[in-house]
Amino acid sequence: MAALVLVVGLGVAGWLWFGAETPRPSALRAESTSAFYAAIDSRQSDAAPLTPDEVFPASSETLGTLKRVAADAFTDCSELLVGASAEGCTQALRATYKGGSLAGQFVIFNLADGKAADALVAALRQDAFVRQDIPFDVKGSSAQVRAMGHYVTVSWVGGKASAQDLVTALIALDGLGRVVQDRIVAAT
Repeated sequence: MAALVLVVGLGVAGWLWFGAETPRPSALRAESTSAFYAAIDSRQSDAAPLTPDEVFPASSETLGTLKRVAADAFTDCSELLVGASAEGCTQALRATYKGGSLAGQFVIFNLADGKAADALVAALRQDAFVRQDIPFDVKGSSAQVRAMGHYVTVSWVGGKASAQDLVTALIALDGLGRVVQDRIVAAT
């Protein structure tokens, strides 16, 4: 009997770990990289790692009605993904925000090149997505995924709010991706 309970318990745990549905936004816009980012299409032309202060400066502690509650750096990009891998990813930075009934997160992945960035965007467009680090109802949530040269940014916001408030919060989070523009200038 104890063996049966153990087998059933392991089966349930396995389903929860591997078979549970990946939380995904209700609305998702995904963009591949473009010629605009040619100067940083490869990490070879943009070798310096991102820093938390560069991506999440003090000025980004508050974004509209959202306040940053955490910022983390990862060298294992798979820790942030469900159902996908980020081939050649050397780092990922994530910040989580909360404000009123809204919450969201911004993640930037540092990949080898634009081809790897586009592959990650394609996976996120399908069934995979980033792990949800801050709780919010994914029903009605919105996300923006962008490949920009060898980087991929993911902005995701949700909660009980009007459509306009969700859009405003998503735009504010997505603005953190402007760090990539500074990298373009430095590479040219």
